[in-house]
Amino acid sequence: MVKYKEVAISEFFEKNSHLLGFDNPVKALMTVIKEAVDNSLDACEEANILPDIIVKIKNIKENIFQIIVEDNGPGIEEKYVKQVFGKLLFGSKFKSLGEAGMQSRGQQGIGISASILYAQLTTGEPALIESKVKNKMHYSCKLIIDTSKNIPVIIDEKKLETIKEHGTKITLKLKGVYRKVKGPEDFLKYVAIANPHAQITFFGPDGSKKVFKRVVNKLPKKPKKVKPHPHGVELGTLIKMLGQTKSRTLQAFLINDFSKVGNTGAKEICSLAKLNLQTRPNAINREQASKLLAAMQQVKLQRPPTDCLSPIGEENIIKGLSKEYPADFVAACTRPVAVYRAIPFQVEVGLVYSKELPTDKQINLIRFANKVPLFYQQSECGTYKAVVKTSWKRYGLQQSAGSLPIGPVVLAIHVASVWVPFISEGKQAIAPYPEIVKEIKLALLELGRKLQRYISAEQKKYAKVRKIKLYEKYSTEVATSLAELTGKNKDDIMALLKREIAKRGEGL
Repeated sequence: MVKYKEVAISEFFEKNSHLLGFDNPVKALMTVIKEAVDNSLDACEEANILPDIIVKIKNIKENIFQIIVEDNGPGIEEKYVKQVFGKLLFGSKFKSLGEAGMQSRGQQGIGISASILYAQLTTGEPALIESKVKNKMHYSCKLIIDTSKNIPVIIDEKKLETIKEHGTKITLKLKGVYRKVKGPEDFLKYVAIANPHAQITFFGPDGSKKVFKRVVNKLPKKPKKVKPHPHGVELGTLIKMLGQTKSRTLQAFLINDFSKVGNTGAKEICSLAKLNLQTRPNAINREQASKLLAAMQQVKLQRPPTDCLSPIGEENIIKGLSKEYPADFVAACTRPVAVYRAIPFQVEVGLVYSKELPTDKQINLIRFANKVPLFYQQSECGTYKAVVKTSWKRYGLQQSAGSLPIGPVVLAIHVASVWVPFISEGKQAIAPYPEIVKEIKLALLELGRKLQRYISAEQKKYAKVRKIKLYEKYSTEVATSLAELTGKNKDDIMALLKREIAKRGEGL
């Protein structure tokens, strides 16, 4: 006889940690830092605090590292600490069926607890969590996750006095591999580009220290929560919403539980679906719900609201890139808000051209989703596909078919959305939806034209410099020949030539 057993989500991920980005030691180390830094940035921004984050990596022994991430955020109340860090799928990022939500770095409430679970599995060591809420005692605890029940188990806890006003600190010991290139330091560098309002201090395992300085003293615009748009709802979700709504009539349900639906739109939807406006939502059966959904898709409505998004902004992209790369030319483009499956999204692109970068290698492509760098699965990402599909030769760069262009360029692409369509649970590549790829290409074309104008101007400037150097090289011979032909003083002719050469060189 077959025996059935309910499996806790933590036990499932214990056996399938690769789904969350812990599929190899290099990636695991990066994922832990990413999740902790994401949480710190979100906490600070929600509390209107300019982030000041410290990341330390210590090499305990071969392939065993201690990771410490500390922030100046508001801290977490003692009663929530155990659940936030010791229970998967517990957090503030979930959206009810009645709201599409807003742009945020995390989406499932899994990341930091999954990091603790990974550390626990690879070293057997508990996580040390420290939290200080303003005007309250400093709280500290060591915990592990009981994977069979998905609950935290406290090993030790205490309260103490501290001079720190507020903030959170997490310390983990885990198995990993540290890389200098394309490793934690580069990841934090990219975080600093997309979040120029944050100051991040990094201590490497070799004792090195790197400070990514804050260059913007203003917090980004806070995104607002929005209700789902009728054009982006699926049948199963609609049926659940009908059963859970507090609205007493179908008309009120359409107006109150969705965005951009008014009295006229609600009446038109009900008329098309042949349903009474006064019908109780929980009395709608599956067949009627199917007709209602079809009507919702057909009726023309205003586009979804866009204040649920918080773009980086062109000025901040330029500041972020300029502080991390030597720039001879830098530009940025923020596209208007667009929509896929009735979900609003916005594309931003920044570009740096520098003579100090290699001219014979592929450009450095930096990908972001909701201000978080994406380090892996580059060739599968919609941003990569948009770049290789763009013809860069017309803009002054070399390019082979199906490849990134070659040239001294750093290209940063940011996709902001209420719900970024990642291709897997690891959240490292954006699905190449046609709408998203199109918007990225439009932004690339705009920056490509700016780059082409800059390169063209530089080429003209170079040609002019070469011509002047040629004049300078042969000026003595020319002066001598003219003096012989005209009988005039050679020194006077030479002075005239020098003045003319200087005149032509002005502005170079």
